[in-house]
Amino acid sequence: MMNAPLNMGKALVLDGNSTPVAVPPMPDYNGRVVAYTATALIIALGMFEGLFGANMYGLLAGCLIWPHIACYLSRRTLLRKSNRIRQKMLMLDCIFGGACIGTWGLILVPSAAVALMIMFSCLIVGGIRQWLLGMVLLVVSTSAAVALNGVPASLQAPIWTTLVSLLATGTYICVTAYYAHQQARSLMLAKTQIQNQREQSIALSHKLSKYLSPQVWQSIFTGERDVRLETQRKKLAIFFSDIKGFTDLSEEMEPEALTELLNHYFNEMSEVALKYGGTIDKFVGDSIMVFFGDPTSRGQREDAFACVSMAIEMRKHMKIMRQKWRSQGIKTPLEIRMGISTGYTTVGNFGAENRMDYTIIGKEVNLASRLESLAEPGEILVSYETFSLIKDRIMCRDKGEITVKGFGRPVPIYEVVDFRRDMGPNRSFLEHEHSGFAMYLDSEKVTEKERQSILSALEDAADRLRQEDV
Repeated sequence: MMNAPLNMGKALVLDGNSTPVAVPPMPDYNGRVVAYTATALIIALGMFEGLFGANMYGLLAGCLIWPHIACYLSRRTLLRKSNRIRQKMLMLDCIFGGACIGTWGLILVPSAAVALMIMFSCLIVGGIRQWLLGMVLLVVSTSAAVALNGVPASLQAPIWTTLVSLLATGTYICVTAYYAHQQARSLMLAKTQIQNQREQSIALSHKLSKYLSPQVWQSIFTGERDVRLETQRKKLAIFFSDIKGFTDLSEEMEPEALTELLNHYFNEMSEVALKYGGTIDKFVGDSIMVFFGDPTSRGQREDAFACVSMAIEMRKHMKIMRQKWRSQGIKTPLEIRMGISTGYTTVGNFGAENRMDYTIIGKEVNLASRLESLAEPGEILVSYETFSLIKDRIMCRDKGEITVKGFGRPVPIYEVVDFRRDMGPNRSFLEHEHSGFAMYLDSEKVTEKERQSILSALEDAADRLRQEDV
């Protein structure tokens, strides 16, 4: 009479080795056999006690045969390809159940038992919508059967028929509830495993992100970019830097101390690069390569300005780091030199299908590298195209022309001086460095609380110098 309420696919549980194991649901055929056998038992006992007449033999036979017919129709015929076949077969069960209730004349307990099994199945298989539709079909088929057969004088069932009806219904509900519990438990265990795997995947993705630029990692894990060998032409701002004097320092320091210094330098400079939205391409020895304009871009002018702004802040930040290193006993003065060019490059994934690298190639990359190698310690050299994009906001000095392989004509180059807003009497950045004295001030970054402490320290230093003059 009812479709098995839990045939919704195999659920997963974990064995002792945390391996997913399939837990089969209660088959439709088994559930229908249990329900119709219970109904046939009610009919047979009712006939034995004289509650039902001989016209119930047809229904009794139907209850015993229908589960096998339903199984054949839903699995062996073209009906198996029908959408929502389980719900449709359950609708036929509702009609058959209503025919049973109406044929035996609405006898209270047997009718309630059959109706309860139908409602239970409809709710679990299809929810409220299936339940409402099933109830409509049940009422219609019941009403039609009652109209044909009439209603008996008494709606009370004998004691044994009543007890068997209750017992049969309880058995069906307990069996289906047991399978429901097993599948619910299996689904909870599967959900727990999926959650654990998701957390492991997140942790792993964060570890892998350390090997990629944050912008590239974000575009891959959000699905914006496919991991495949593909490139495109884009106009980018390319930055190169290295540390002047690092080779001499490597001969003086132990490898462990040198590694710690270099990692500290890379960490500080990477934070500056990410602050301005740069894509960190690679670290090579003491060199850093960064580009702006891919995978995200704010426009050519803003990308170039962000790149040069990053270089200026790196130069300023290097002064702070140099003071810190000097306090740690590193006497060799370390300076960075930087080169920036802007132009069309080929950017994307290069390499093999099983090992690729996200990078850029092109003559503009070579130009940026050449500018970096020509720069003096603490100097930032930029190409003419970069200069043309930033000259309204950043002061630059003409440095003449250079010849670069791949360029048919000499390339004009410029030295970055500073932001125009930071030049003149109202500049926010001040620095002085002499033997025994170093000062670096960026007044825009000083808080009100820090301001008083700095003023006090400067006054103490000035008093000390005045006393020594006396």
